[in-house]
Parts: sequence; C-alpha cells; structure tokens
Amino acid sequence: MTDPLIISCALVGAELNRAIYPPLPITPVEIGIAAEEAVNAGATIIHLHVRDKEGNPTQSLDVFREASEQIHNRCKCILQYSTGGAVGTPLARRCEPLTLKPEMATLSMGTMNFGAEIYENSEETITTIAHRIRKHGIIPELEIFDYGMLESVNRFLAENIIPKRFHIDFVLGVPGGMAATARNLVMLVDRLERNQSWSVAALGRYQLPLTTQAITMGGHIRVGIEDNIYYRRGELAKSNGQMVARMVRIARELERPVATLDEAREILGF
Repeated sequence: MTDPLIISCALVGAELNRAIYPPLPITPVEIGIAAEEAVNAGATIIHLHVRDKEGNPTQSLDVFREASEQIHNRCKCILQYSTGGAVGTPLARRCEPLTLKPEMATLSMGTMNFGAEIYENSEETITTIAHRIRKHGIIPELEIFDYGMLESVNRFLAENIIPKRFHIDFVLGVPGGMAATARNLVMLVDRLERNQSWSVAALGRYQLPLTTQAITMGGHIRVGIEDNIYYRRGELAKSNGQMVARMVRIARELERPVATLDEAREILGF
C-alpha cells in the first residue's frame, strides 16, 4: 500500500533575488505568509532558508527564529531548516540555527560543483552537521545530488555518523550534479532499502515531470520557488502556494491521497 503523499515546499532558497523573481518572499513576515499559503494549499513540510534585511542569504539565528515564529503563528507544519546556507557559508554559521531545534534539517551528503561554484560538504562538514542534528534530536533529510552521495550513506551509517532514522531527498538537475531524468530517478530509488522514505526536488522545467513521476512511484515531492520560478514556459509562478496546489490536483487525478500533518509525521517516524 502506497503512503499518502508528503508535499514539501521550498519557499525562498539562497540563489534568487527580486531582480530575477519580483514576488520573492524575503522578510520573516513575507516568509510566514508564503508558508501559510503553501500549507493551506496542501504542503506539510516547509523547507526554510532566510534572508537578511538587504535580501541576502543568511544563517542568522535571530532571523531563523523570527521566521519560524511567523510560520508557527500562522500555520501548523513540519519546519525543515537548511544547513546548506549559500555556497561559501562557514560551517559554524551553517550549524547555528540548529540550536532552535527544528523537527527536520537538511544534511547534504557530498561536495560538488554547483554551477560555477563549489558546494563544499567534506567528511568533516558532514560529520559536524550530523553531530549537531543528532544532539538536538532532529530528523535529517539527506540531500543527494549525485549517485556517489547515495553510495556514501551506508558508510556514514556504519560509522554511526548519521542517525538511523532519516529521510532522503534526491535533488536533481543542478549543473554539476545528476541530471533530472526519469531513468536517473528510477536508478536512485532502486538503490534504497525497502520502506525508506524519499522525495524528489527537480530544478526548473524538470520540476513538474519528475515530481509527477515520484507520485506514481510512491515517493514524496518538493516544489517551490527555490527550485523553479516558472509555472509554465514563459509564465512566472504567482506564488509557492500555486505550485503546491497544482501538485495536489495531479495527485488526486492519480488517486494518491495527500498526507495530513499527522500522517506525514507518522511516515517520517516522528
């Protein structure tokens, strides 16, 4: 029996600015409003990056706290903090928001080219972030950008570096990572242990076909402005909520029920 569909929404990201996407939510209040819209549309997980007053990506503890309060005051959801920050963010700063003890946090499983930049996730970085996640009782979402990162998971498990309970998110289509193709998603999923929860986040024009494929495969999905600013070719998305609502409609057409918050917690092992 296939689990109900968990929809995660990535509201902001670290790469966009308002010159590229004018409706980008930046302030904690705007992020709170965007989260509420996404949750009302059907999302149960909010993947959280935050911005400073100038709109630049930040791992500031105070901004994460304020944005989290705005979200929790407006809606009920699972908050998932990004520990990636932006490319080049120092390790200590990447870890700082974890002291707020969100229910989930990301853990990227390897270093990679990220377009023209290098997204550093050395073994020391992975180990440090994993230790902080474990210390605060947070469920990690292991971010897999390439096949080798998935191969590394068992080694980190054997060395007791990452917790035994985790969720996997395949982030496909990043220049320098694994292409967002149907074949690649099937290959990655075939490598998983039975009953392992997983989702897919695909960039740009690949978001819609790959998330639809994941729904039919029994996986879960991530959508949102962080990954794709277009609703369709040449048409900017109006909001994160619009992206979520489309996936809810598709899931219903495919007769896959969308998870409630309680169901999502049960699936993820809270």
